Amino acid sequence: MVRSSATRLLYALCGEKTLSTSLRSSSSFALLILENTRGRRFSTGNLARVKDEKDAFWKEALEKVRNIGISAHIDSGKTTLTERILFYTGKIHEIHEVRGRDGVGAKMDSMDLEREKGITIQSAATYCTWNGYQVNIIDTPGHVDFTIEVERALRVLDGAILVLCSVGGVQSQSITVDRQMRRYEVPRLAFINKLDRMGADPWKVLNQARSKLRHHSAAVQVPIGLEEEFQGLVDLVKMKAYFFHGANGEEIVTSDVPANLEALVTEKRRELIEVVSEVDDKLAESFLNDDPISSDDLEMAIRRATIARKFVPVFMGSAFKNKGVQPLLDGVLNYLPCPTEVGSHALDQTKNEEKVLLSGTPLGPLVALAFKLEEGRFGQLTYLRIYEGIIRKGDFIINVNTGKKIKVPRLVRMHSNEMEDIQEAHSGQIVAVFGVDCASGDTFTDGSVRYTMTSMNVPEPVMSLAVSPVSKDFGGQFSKALNRFQREDPTFRVGLDTESGQTIISGMGELHLDIYVERIRREYKVDAVVGKPRVNFRETVTQRAEFDYLHKKQSGGQGQYGRVCGYVEPLPMDPSTKFEFENLIIGQVIPSNFIPAIEKGFREASNSWCIPCCGFK
Repeated sequence: MVRSSATRLLYALCGEKTLSTSLRSSSSFALLILENTRGRRFSTGNLARVKDEKDAFWKEALEKVRNIGISAHIDSGKTTLTERILFYTGKIHEIHEVRGRDGVGAKMDSMDLEREKGITIQSAATYCTWNGYQVNIIDTPGHVDFTIEVERALRVLDGAILVLCSVGGVQSQSITVDRQMRRYEVPRLAFINKLDRMGADPWKVLNQARSKLRHHSAAVQVPIGLEEEFQGLVDLVKMKAYFFHGANGEEIVTSDVPANLEALVTEKRRELIEVVSEVDDKLAESFLNDDPISSDDLEMAIRRATIARKFVPVFMGSAFKNKGVQPLLDGVLNYLPCPTEVGSHALDQTKNEEKVLLSGTPLGPLVALAFKLEEGRFGQLTYLRIYEGIIRKGDFIINVNTGKKIKVPRLVRMHSNEMEDIQEAHSGQIVAVFGVDCASGDTFTDGSVRYTMTSMNVPEPVMSLAVSPVSKDFGGQFSKALNRFQREDPTFRVGLDTESGQTIISGMGELHLDIYVERIRREYKVDAVVGKPRVNFRETVTQRAEFDYLHKKQSGGQGQYGRVCGYVEPLPMDPSTKFEFENLIIGQVIPSNFIPAIEKGFREASNSWCIPCCGFK
């Protein structure tokens, strides 16, 4: 239908000869439609028809786009799941494991540190195609120290997969990630992973999700066996059993529900219908009237409830054993929203930050959010989520936050650490640009509007360390590294303690800071000395004390001579000022132009050795 409707439009606008050379890709196809409508005269009826045809084209095109993130507690199998998704969609042709035992490592863990430690440190973006749908994926870290990566990923995504371990269940970071999904109003699926492990209990995990995460959820699958006997899954919506064969589980065999599971499957399907009926009026009406509920009716009800964030469908499987990943991908297409189904709002700076609902189509003005920065081989790499409009290589765009006009020198799509150059990208896509000077959270437009997107939540650092290069010769590289990391990561802060002279780095935890120290060593070849920040102990006066000091120094010429006398005494409790300086000099015994310098010296001295309040006369 997409091709036929757009074809009719192109015949009307361009003629048959132009049409024969234009059908190369859906994006260039649609852009040709836009270009050929500019500067043309149409009757009212033709204009309406052209607009309707454009809207229909983009609606159908964007309905086949999904932007999802994969988040979970550490070591729940997020990166392993992403690796299988890329394999089954044909994006990669070999499966490699997380810790890089074969010397390669998982595709999404591109850093050496990630492969050595077996954890995800930076979120990584990729894209793939499944059943004619384009799926953009961001794999996020699971450790709480790298929570900013989850924050900025969920800020720009339309849906998410919450991975839960079938043995560990709902863990601390599972709760944090779920709270972040609620903050950004992200619809989600739950995937109970590792059903092949000893002690796997998906029903216990489902109950934990309901109690700890307050999910209104139900299983859409039933496992066929558990632990070593885990063989496949029963789809409760379509009432079919799936078995996964082949070296990597790529061959799916569909069969009827096993006889020994019929009673359990019937019970769980009824439970699924009841739970969804509580939040979907259309299904509730059929359920209360005892009308037969078809697979399509149930699927559409689950989709409506999931997009409305009233229901969380629960999938099951074992990514490591290559079971259950393809049905999960089908669930992403069937139940998670496309870009136009998620209400994205911008703030109109010309109307006192009035909220504006974005259409989400390429037909509107360009609105894009920079949500992540990286220092690449060719300069700063800025990740953009396009909410509306089209961005092209060579276009001039406006940074609304700074007012700067910037040319887009290079436009790429990311596949982990690999880049694919593209000429244009439209709303709903996640891309990256080179050579654009900006900060994380900046909004870009084509200049026709002054919209800004709300930025992500940035937590405050919780831990600090003192760090310095082993040699002053490496000071330049050391400062360069700290400036870069501070720019890339909003939770990584760098400061100078004026009293101790130490450089203090602050972050979300010990692992967070250790990783950056190690990256300074590896990427900038600078060894750093790390320790606890020094704290200067101070003292203050408790009673009045007089002083009389004579400074006498002969260093040639006139020499130096000075005498200072006075007294120091504590101020009353809770004074309005930190200290008082009172000049009791009579006449011009000391010239008045020296008094400000004397007061300044006292202020500096009191700041360095006196915490409570005191007076000086």
